[in-house]
Amino acid sequence: MTRRVHQPLENQEFDFILGMAEGPVLAYFIGTWPKALEACRAMDALVAEAAEEYGTRLTAVRTDMTRCPEPTRRFGVTGAPTVVIVKDGEAVASRAGAMSRAELREFLDTHL
Repeated sequence: MTRRVHQPLENQEFDFILGMAEGPVLAYFIGTWPKALEACRAMDALVAEAAEEYGTRLTAVRTDMTRCPEPTRRFGVTGAPTVVIVKDGEAVASRAGAMSRAELREFLDTHL
């Protein structure tokens, strides 16, 4: 994960990052249980690339569903990996499951 992707360790840190973001947030929810781990690891590199590519157009936040259960519930995340676009504190789009580079880019371009 690059430095452009925030990794909060608790609910309050997630909310702090969300509050400090000056634009849309790509909240990327990961799971650490065995069935989710492989798909989440594959998405890690794609989210890091997107964070670099989109630069100041978005803030990327890699969120462990176990460490940050409150945002997970708030945004209706039930599986991992899931990406959620958050604008002004509200989820405007989400997609569950692993994606290809092109699918992630299309998702972001559609909702940013």
